[in-house]
Amino acid sequence: MGRNSAFDHAGNVAIAVAAGGVGWALSQRAVFLLVPVFAVLAALAMLSIPASAIDHERARGAQPNDGAQEKPSGFSVLITCRPLVVYAGCAMLFHFANAPLLPLVGQKLALAHPAWGTAMMSSCIIAAQIIMLPIALWVGWTADTWGRKPILLIGFGILPIRAALYTLSEDSTWLVGVQLLDGVGAGIFGAITPLVLADLMRGTGRYNVAQGAVAMMQGIGASTSGLVAGLIVDHFGYSAAFLEAAVAAGIAFGALVILMPETRASRKPPLLPASVPERTDVATEKAPAMRTD
Repeated sequence: MGRNSAFDHAGNVAIAVAAGGVGWALSQRAVFLLVPVFAVLAALAMLSIPASAIDHERARGAQPNDGAQEKPSGFSVLITCRPLVVYAGCAMLFHFANAPLLPLVGQKLALAHPAWGTAMMSSCIIAAQIIMLPIALWVGWTADTWGRKPILLIGFGILPIRAALYTLSEDSTWLVGVQLLDGVGAGIFGAITPLVLADLMRGTGRYNVAQGAVAMMQGIGASTSGLVAGLIVDHFGYSAAFLEAAVAAGIAFGALVILMPETRASRKPPLLPASVPERTDVATEKAPAMRTD
């Protein structure tokens, strides 16, 4: 998961650089032509995955039972699984606080440097994505040894600090430097969330539904935050908007500390009789039934 997340961020950097190059060499309108080109390339990459490589039951977190597949849990698991509800709420607050920060910083940079506002905004995006790449790899390396919650606390703890730091200076270098912390918080959140949901939904067959539910909560937080931040800026200024984001992020961090349990379980492989060799191909085949007599 960490490696896939790192490739995701590397792709974001590559397309941002490609779009900038096309816009500079040709025209801003030509940038939009990159969309169908890369859509075709993405489709070809997807079609290159052999269908036999996908175990649909395992992919949705189903749990086999004596050689037969159990019936998936009801959709009520989305509200009866307390850690999932807590995490979805924290995710909503995280995005409520995080989503408006980059646009607000971009506005401040554009006001201070009208001629370089777009270039500075692009630099913020690319630099943060570059930082997210090694962060995602680090999450993949440490999630099974450290556990999920300590890593989550680092990602959630960075956000209120970052939001508050924006209020300390109007200097463009300071604003861009603080924005780089987005690479740590968002990089951790993006890489660890699928692992947390896999822990919580293992055996239910509702992993993908849980992904969609948490993504919906993220969308609610991100979509409402722009309106709230805009109203605060209009009435009280940028510093007040940054402090409001810091408060929301602090609430998310506190809820995570108090209410969210560690989801990584210590799972040891079952002991096999000496006469039955250990199977190493369980990713593609089901292990044979073992006699108990």
